Amino acid sequence: MAVVLALLLCVSAFVSGSETAFFSLTSTQIREMKESRSQTSETIIRLLTQSDRLLATILIVNNLVNICITIISARIVDMMFVFSTPTWTFVFKTVCVTFLLLLFGEILPKVLANANPLRVARFAAAPLSVLEVIVRPLASVLVRTGNSISARFEAKRDNLSMDELSNAIDLASTDQTQEERKMLSGIVNFVNTDVSEIMKPRIDIVAVEINESYSAVKEHIIKSGYSRIPVYEESADNIKGVLYVKDLIPYIHNDDSFEWVSLLRQPYYVPAHKKINDLLEEFQATKVHLAIVVDEYGSTLGLVSLEDILEEIVGEISDESDNVETFYTKLPDGSYLFDGKTHIGDFERVMTLPEDALSEVKGEAETMAGLMLEIKRELLKKGDSVTTHGLRLTVKSVDGRRVDKIRVEKIA
Repeated sequence: MAVVLALLLCVSAFVSGSETAFFSLTSTQIREMKESRSQTSETIIRLLTQSDRLLATILIVNNLVNICITIISARIVDMMFVFSTPTWTFVFKTVCVTFLLLLFGEILPKVLANANPLRVARFAAAPLSVLEVIVRPLASVLVRTGNSISARFEAKRDNLSMDELSNAIDLASTDQTQEERKMLSGIVNFVNTDVSEIMKPRIDIVAVEINESYSAVKEHIIKSGYSRIPVYEESADNIKGVLYVKDLIPYIHNDDSFEWVSLLRQPYYVPAHKKINDLLEEFQATKVHLAIVVDEYGSTLGLVSLEDILEEIVGEISDESDNVETFYTKLPDGSYLFDGKTHIGDFERVMTLPEDALSEVKGEAETMAGLMLEIKRELLKKGDSVTTHGLRLTVKSVDGRRVDKIRVEKIA
């Protein structure tokens, strides 16, 4: 029995050490194993990609072995020692088994594995792979059960977390500046924001036609002040590429014979309903700072940049090409003249309205022109007006079917 007990302790030590080794591997070590493509490395990567099943395998084997150790240790104690009372027998058995399991089955193997996790993981990869196959039916049941339980608590916990954060921001508003409060709100709402909510709409995109001369392209660049400009053929639905201004610098003095089209980079397309936190990760991974937003039919809806995403967290980012507060003018009579494309959030800020004050009436609208359309429910023409939240909005000028200027005045 002593030999069997020793073997079981070795198995317990092996499994405990393997757990520490596998889950202590650094991202650098994992990346190096992916590049090495050795059979052992591939086995380790395969086990780690199914970490839930790996952990279930380790726990099942370890618990079964520990139960066997407990039973055998009790039998050995009964054979070797005789105590006057059952109480002393129980205490002695408990102390012996606990000492054996903690020292040889947990502490020593975990300390050794933590000192050199990669070597231990390579040694344990093949045996663990075999054990995983043996206990797979039971492990699969445990993983599915655990995932179903954790999913319910995870969803509830995430929802509570979002609500608690929003409430905390509101409760702490007296201790924060307006900029701090806006930044915290931006962080909380970041994962729930669609690209379509922050994109520059199609009508405001600065782009050049692919057949324009080099001198005309340079004029567009100077006038716009942008460092990346989409290039289209015939219409904005046919984007051929994106022109990076820095790519033109070596050829700045070339004449119109220069084939500037050869410098175009591939456009990066994203759907309108992609979450901006996902797009930010894509921008970081691909080193792209500009994306064309398209609908389900492939038509161009707008354009979104890395700056647009970051502004959702830190607020407006001003640079030398930005015009400060040019979307509205305060008139001598106290009223305001806004661009029709002014974002509703900017309008609320200028008019000192509470954040999201117009959320109940704006529907899906993002701009002032869209807000008026949502309220009036018909195409707007010069002179049309609507009233909401103590304000009268009047169309002052139109450009075709597009609302150009809107006058806003406070009413009693």
